[in-house]
Amino acid sequence: MSAILNLEIKNTTDATRGQPLAARVLARKDELEDALADLAPREVLLRQAIETALATVYSLMTGDLVHPSDVIARDLNRWLERNKHLAQEITRAQRR
Repeated sequence: MSAILNLEIKNTTDATRGQPLAARVLARKDELEDALADLAPREVLLRQAIETALATVYSLMTGDLVHPSDVIARDLNRWLERNKHLAQEITRAQRR
């Protein structure tokens, strides 16, 4: 039981579980934008992965983010799950 209490939440997607979808998406988007700004120039593959994730979420955020259609809500949720570990080491270091 104590092991369960000592679990550290390692990403904002899991940390924001239970909050509205819009808040979760915006938190993760902001986190990835910050991670992108902190990347070294030589980290080309990670930069491309973050840029792709951000381009995807930007395209999904064109409508009413607070009241998205079922299709957009599903895609936003999939985006969160697909990208929850992306740049995790950078974002963890930023929180310290």
